[in-house]
Amino acid sequence: LISSTGINIKCTQERSQGFNREIALKRVKAALLAIAQEQKVEEIKAIRGDAVEASWGAQIRNYILQPYKMIKDQRTNWESSDAQGFLDGNLEDCIGELLRHRAKEEREIEEERNQLAQ
Repeated sequence: LISSTGINIKCTQERSQGFNREIALKRVKAALLAIAQEQKVEEIKAIRGDAVEASWGAQIRNYILQPYKMIKDQRTNWESSDAQGFLDGNLEDCIGELLRHRAKEEREIEEERNQLAQ
């Protein structure tokens, strides 16, 4: 019995106590490895968050290059017809709009908290 994990292994497979101990230790190691792998998977899930399918309409940003040129950010509804400039790295307008959008969302959340607190 390993008290820290609650794993209880009993082995009476062989006649020799030494062999049984080796088999039991291998089983304990396997159980501990399985627990460690489960914890790692949980940590990765917590870091990654919910997986979102990359289907049409689920994107953060749409790049339309034919028949006309347009970039549209779905989070902020920011649009630009300067697709080539955006692809070349001119991101200031989009980033500025995203920061304004996030600040607005944070203000709205703070206002809701203040209203609930009153």
